[in-house]
Amino acid sequence: MTRSNDSAAVLIAGGGIGGMALALTLHQIGVRCIVLEAVADLKPFGLGINLQPNAVRELYDLGFDASVMDTIGIQSREWALVGRNGNDVYSEPRGLLAGYQWPQYSVHRGQLQMMLYDAVIARLGPDAVRLGHRVVGYRNAPDGSGVTALVKTHDGQDLKIDGQLLIAADGLHSAVRAQMHPMQPPIRWGGAIMWRGASPGVPIRSGASFVGLGSLNHRFVFYPISQPDADTGFATINWIAEITVDNSEGWARGDWNKRVNVEDFIEHFQDWNFDWCNVPELIRGTDEIFEYPMIDRDPVDTWVDGNVALLGDAAHVMYPVGSNGASQAIVDARVMGAAIVQHGVTPAALDAYNDKLCKDISALILRNRGAGPFGILGTVDERCGGVFDDINDVIPAAEVEEFMARYKAAAGFARDALNDSPPTIAPGAKPAA
Repeated sequence: MTRSNDSAAVLIAGGGIGGMALALTLHQIGVRCIVLEAVADLKPFGLGINLQPNAVRELYDLGFDASVMDTIGIQSREWALVGRNGNDVYSEPRGLLAGYQWPQYSVHRGQLQMMLYDAVIARLGPDAVRLGHRVVGYRNAPDGSGVTALVKTHDGQDLKIDGQLLIAADGLHSAVRAQMHPMQPPIRWGGAIMWRGASPGVPIRSGASFVGLGSLNHRFVFYPISQPDADTGFATINWIAEITVDNSEGWARGDWNKRVNVEDFIEHFQDWNFDWCNVPELIRGTDEIFEYPMIDRDPVDTWVDGNVALLGDAAHVMYPVGSNGASQAIVDARVMGAAIVQHGVTPAALDAYNDKLCKDISALILRNRGAGPFGILGTVDERCGGVFDDINDVIPAAEVEEFMARYKAAAGFARDALNDSPPTIAPGAKPAA
């Protein structure tokens, strides 16, 4: 194994949303870093995601204001749940319309990642990101003075790269987490299967609405991730079709991310045709459809080992039911930056970051297993089988609003608390000497 001439105060394993947000944060506070990304050719991968106002605030503070964000997505205006018979269960305004000082955004994940990557290259320089460099392990220095990242390159080299800290933003299959927690249970599948795609369609309701349609165990979620075309009126509609099945024998359908044909699952949604949304038509309008099991990992008791810390999905992969994944990765990066401002590039900064987030976000992982905000549909299912004329006869509005308020508080985007909080990193802040 060759010791590389590369070194930096902070090594970042993974060039996804969390890793790139951290690199930009470290540059903002004057800390040199290198991003080590396994993929040799970075391309926009994935489909639609939502960014909550707490994450958008952090992106604004990194220089990505509405003039930039509006080029990769659309400001959300509404979050709505609709019963299987097409009647509204609950709706609320989102982002600026809900009184937040920052919007909520629906964006294409890959375009967000590439926006951050391009900014890293522009601000930190082309050598700041090492593509084709997969971090496969680490070694803390015996005297606590630093850490060595063990790296395999796409052309077959084995490298050692030294730094003061290693932050692992290397995702669901994190090699760093596996070394830090060698006895962790396997990835957990709860029984839900998701099919995902994006189709041209006319935005409904507010024109920028996130809609969850159906029941807790059989639902269709969709929302626009682009502005409508001026000529056709069509926007790109991101959609997720989901059913829950018996998971007692584990995932036995092959790949954990594979392209499928529409006929493989359309039967589950064939009659979901409403005056305001034709679900089968939307599904069939997709060029590519991918199948995923809904998965997470059991929480761990710490994200830190000496000079090494976990961030983003490496720390807290969770069910995608509350639009928390990418948002929390961005918040993680900013909290990490604030901890380094306070404690310097030291293990004490990692401990402060861990103390701030690990316990609360671990609780959020478990809360999302309970369907997160979609849990309202479970209550409706229990009380009326999901079929109703007037939702107020099934569940009082005050009960739903209290449920949503608890979730927002747990996920870190309760409106008044967020609006009243100071910036995570004060303008011009630099690490303690």
